[in-house]
Amino acid sequence: MNSATSLQAGIAPVLLVGVDFGLPHFDGELEELGLLAQTAGMQPVARITCKRKAPDAALFVGSGKADEIRALAQMHGAVEVLFDQSLSPAQQRNLERHIELPVNDRTLLILEIFAQRARSHEGKLQVELAKLQYVSTRLVRRWSHLERQTGGIGARGGPGEKQIELDRRMIGDAIKRTRERLVKVKRQRSTQRRQRERRDTFNISLVGYTNAGKSTLFNALVKARAYAADQLFATLDTTTRQLYLADAGRSVSLSDTVGFIRDLPHGLVDAFQATLQEAIDADLLLHVVDASNGDFPEQMAQVERVLQEIGAADIPQILVFNKLDALTDERRPPVVQDQYEVAGHQLPRLFVSARSGEGLDHLRHTLATRVLATHLDMTPGDDVELPDAMP
Repeated sequence: MNSATSLQAGIAPVLLVGVDFGLPHFDGELEELGLLAQTAGMQPVARITCKRKAPDAALFVGSGKADEIRALAQMHGAVEVLFDQSLSPAQQRNLERHIELPVNDRTLLILEIFAQRARSHEGKLQVELAKLQYVSTRLVRRWSHLERQTGGIGARGGPGEKQIELDRRMIGDAIKRTRERLVKVKRQRSTQRRQRERRDTFNISLVGYTNAGKSTLFNALVKARAYAADQLFATLDTTTRQLYLADAGRSVSLSDTVGFIRDLPHGLVDAFQATLQEAIDADLLLHVVDASNGDFPEQMAQVERVLQEIGAADIPQILVFNKLDALTDERRPPVVQDQYEVAGHQLPRLFVSARSGEGLDHLRHTLATRVLATHLDMTPGDDVELPDAMP
């Protein structure tokens, strides 16, 4: 789809920019940024990368590369430029003046996707808070009406108060109100969790990198109809269902949580604390990994970093390597269960296909074994012996 067709279809053609600072996770093909752009309803029409030792203070990429970006955007008819890294407010403003097009970064792109996808009252509040916090640092960006107000009787603001100061005050008030509303939602969730604890419920949370197949696995295990699609951030709101484990003779509580991603905006980590609380309070985490993605070690590392940030790093984990059906015969594992080292610890790993159902019976049996061991008051932190590996 070219830029003219994209505009006719109401899809914004965009230019993707990535800067390699020598970090190991640099996405040279800008593949993930492209997927994020498509998820947000945009169409990448061109991509450009460059190497730098450090960001340019004024333009992030330097004036020569900024000229190149402007020429490339004009050539391909891009109406916006997206950077794979976070830009400071000053860099963003300077780039827009230099390139003469709107410039946004990865952080805003993720926020926009979350704003589009949030469905629950809680999810919408969390996104609203994160966006307000982001915008509050960028009020200098496109304001041309910064002349001082005249003031006077009945006027908004005192004499000589700048428009930007009024805007800052309004956003500050909005952030305060949104935080207060989120506190009430957290109280409600806390009440629900206490009720589950009184019922002696074993809580399992699905965590993992976005698009690892968590929602598809969730649906396959509990026969639910949670939204699942082959796209980034298909699910934003936590969904909890009861999962009956026949081998344990009881039900457990299974929760599907929001997917994690590289460079997840800290504002979103904070704002989604209530949603991620399901992971913090879990008895067991199922860390779902896309086994077909060659970058799965880096994706796993990103998930572990976020779990550390939210205080869930010490919760027992089982690794579920999903999308077994997408592996070629040469890449298929010789066994469906083994051990895998994460941060110096050996964790049990199971291979499954949530789409075809392969390995799910073994996963259910493994979960039942863990639940029964916990029910027998096993010492916290001890490893549970899993069933023998199946060929």
